[in-house]
Amino acid sequence: MAIRVLDLFCGAGGSSAGAKLAGARIVGGIDMDPIATATFADNFRRAITETRRLDEESLPGRHLCKGSIDLLLASPECTNHSPAKGARERDEASKKTSHYVISFAKRLKPRWIVLENVVQLRNWHGYSPLIEGLEDLGYGIRPQVLDAAEFAVPQTRRRLFVMASLDGTPPEIRSRARKRPLARDIIHLDGTWESRPLRNDRRAKATLERAERGIAALGVGEPFLIVYYGSDGSGGWQPLDRPLRTLTTLDRFGLVTWDGREPMLRMLQVPELKAAMGLPEAFRLEHGSRRDKIRLLGNGVAPPVMCSIIETLSGQRNQRTTRAKHK
Repeated sequence: MAIRVLDLFCGAGGSSAGAKLAGARIVGGIDMDPIATATFADNFRRAITETRRLDEESLPGRHLCKGSIDLLLASPECTNHSPAKGARERDEASKKTSHYVISFAKRLKPRWIVLENVVQLRNWHGYSPLIEGLEDLGYGIRPQVLDAAEFAVPQTRRRLFVMASLDGTPPEIRSRARKRPLARDIIHLDGTWESRPLRNDRRAKATLERAERGIAALGVGEPFLIVYYGSDGSGGWQPLDRPLRTLTTLDRFGLVTWDGREPMLRMLQVPELKAAMGLPEAFRLEHGSRRDKIRLLGNGVAPPVMCSIIETLSGQRNQRTTRAKHK
């Protein structure tokens, strides 16, 4: 029988897409963003999709309690934990959204829970109470930081996954990918989308400086990416022979190509960014503006990572069942 899944803070459905790849049945998804839930509903037509804000007292509706929920997924709001927010004031109420999973776990008693967030969640004073709250409900816990690039996703994307299981401490998640896909693998270099001359009077000085550093390192004729909104000392660019740097909710990747000796520039397009997240080709992303779609992708979970997690957790159950039968 397929694992039944409820996805909290479901966004467009990256986690659920991974669960579906693992053979699970998506029963429902809840998110406050109507563009996200419209996208989720497009891709999981048999699921119950709710557009509502969750809080400390939120519970699943009766229609979501009609059958058992085996797996609870949750990707709570992460902006106020992330360094991407910079020095701006942090919203403590937003940080506490990760605790809402406890109320659902009490009511639904799922066999497994997988909570995904930025790595910095571990530094929050509410992290230990979150773990203790799940342990009090009888769950064994394994927090693990996983990089999507190690799971055949063409993007370097390190995220914290808090895995909880009523079968005991969840097993370690191991990469199955034989090689790391490259940015080049998902980028169209065939002129599918129009590029414009890089060097023009309206181009921002910082953009030109990023590009000139890439050209100086690689030489004329070699395509590469300009990377906006970064401060990691990489010079604001990256070659195509490594995984794409982390997608965020902002439009941050510009592709430099060549027309003879003339450098050309365009931004990466939504189909390329969708592929960079490891989403299936059939995954529909049709609602909202370009900015909305990039935001949904940047807030998402790479499906191959979630697929590996769920296959490992369900394998743990099968191993325990087999051992019990042989006792």
